[in-house]
Amino acid sequence: MMKMNLKTIILPLFITLLPLSASAVNDTIIIKNDDSTERIERDLDSLLNNWFIQMSVARADTSPADSIITEFSDSVYKDRIGRINSVILLPYNNIIRSHIHVYTERKVDRFQVMLGLQDYYFPMIEDIFDFYGLPVELKYMAVIESALNPNAVSRVGATGLWQFMYSTGRMYGLTINSVVDERRDPVKATHAAARYLKDLYGIYNDWILVIAAYNCGPGNVNKAIRRSDNRKDYWEIYYRLPRETRGYIPQYVAATYAMNYYREHNITPVQIDLPLAVDTVMVSQDIHLEQIAAVLSLPLAEIRAMNPQYRTGLVPGKSKPSAITLPVDKLGEFIAMTDTITGYRKEQYLTRVNQTTATTQSAYSPPEVKGRTALTYVVKDGDNLGYISEWYDVGLSDLRYWNNIYRNTIRIGQKLTIYVDPAKVDRYSKINSMSFTEKQKLEGKVTAAATGVSVTPAANTSVSSSSDGDFELYTVRTGDTVWDIAKKFDGVTATEIMKLNNISDASRIQVGQKLRIRKKS
Repeated sequence: MMKMNLKTIILPLFITLLPLSASAVNDTIIIKNDDSTERIERDLDSLLNNWFIQMSVARADTSPADSIITEFSDSVYKDRIGRINSVILLPYNNIIRSHIHVYTERKVDRFQVMLGLQDYYFPMIEDIFDFYGLPVELKYMAVIESALNPNAVSRVGATGLWQFMYSTGRMYGLTINSVVDERRDPVKATHAAARYLKDLYGIYNDWILVIAAYNCGPGNVNKAIRRSDNRKDYWEIYYRLPRETRGYIPQYVAATYAMNYYREHNITPVQIDLPLAVDTVMVSQDIHLEQIAAVLSLPLAEIRAMNPQYRTGLVPGKSKPSAITLPVDKLGEFIAMTDTITGYRKEQYLTRVNQTTATTQSAYSPPEVKGRTALTYVVKDGDNLGYISEWYDVGLSDLRYWNNIYRNTIRIGQKLTIYVDPAKVDRYSKINSMSFTEKQKLEGKVTAAATGVSVTPAANTSVSSSSDGDFELYTVRTGDTVWDIAKKFDGVTATEIMKLNNISDASRIQVGQKLRIRKKS
């Protein structure tokens, strides 16, 4: 019974992922919906552990207050979108109209739930985005990324409110291990998302392209731009983007519209039964969420909902001071009773065996890829994952997931499994036997000599002198990210490093790669 309720609540958030075929006529995009729902069901299953839904929504009345559907003309939608206070230029066409109707007509009762959830997360997101100087309306991306579920996990392993992959999360300073996954921490993940969005804006200087790049990666956006005669308008490169990304911008605009004009559609938010007044306290000793729940007489599910980053329930404060989020009215009680809490059934909750109990993530298991043909590629000198994904026209995250790769490191001779379009098997099967130069010509790129990228690890030397007095060279080491490297040099930003070294995707740097760093006067 509960499972059916959850599907009823969450389904509209992913109806918008329906595959689309489209054609552009006079700036209007004509679409035809595909009847397939396989991808929707798969994404739905990843959200069935939404604690907010389990705790609050199941008890709420999600029936529409008014069953009368209010319909509006295209001119009304266009006018309203134009009046939204947004520095991001919001377009309007019939793809967007179709997505608007999902929220405001076909799935009104489900959309009410999202309106209630925004009260918990949006104030925090707005504060953080404002701190970084970002348009606060980017907050609506979290709706289509995760359905505002910090524990959401996609089919390719993207996790949390902002759906970070492992490598990107690490690159932006998030701790990810078997006990703590800060991709699930709403505050820290939002800080990381803000930095990532700011870096992307440094590349494109266009917020619509930034949103698209967030979804599919800057490598795919750059490829679409290159294949569209260097056009840099989203709708002009629309057909060159991955299918999911083609629907991503319309989803964003529709969510923005619906959350600003739900009253005009006679939609009433569902009130979520969770404390909106919360605060954090730092602890420097190990403590388990179940200990807190028992001593403070708080629902365990509620504490877990507020602290989703602690995968096993253990807060490892002994290894590093850690933050715990609690209702404001329980904060003083927690501080006063800390010793009592940590001593409560200590043997049961704080022994090593219980600290490493099963996490919310299952062991790695590659997904079945229906309708695609598996090919094998043998890694050669000069290769990197970014190149390989472009040669085979597959997503970088998919390539990592298919081969259980959590960092960018690959080795010469390693065999990679790649799932491709069966109609293009003849073309893709030839890539493994091509020279590096031949493979780069497929994408119109330069040769290996110009890239300076190799999969062969370099020595531990990190910073060396350069013949150019204005620059110094940094040799990428194991565990480095562009963000980490930038912090090693005063006044140097990650965006500057990417521009100077022609890096389109920060996740593609390789061990041994030499990066130019501009010297600061």
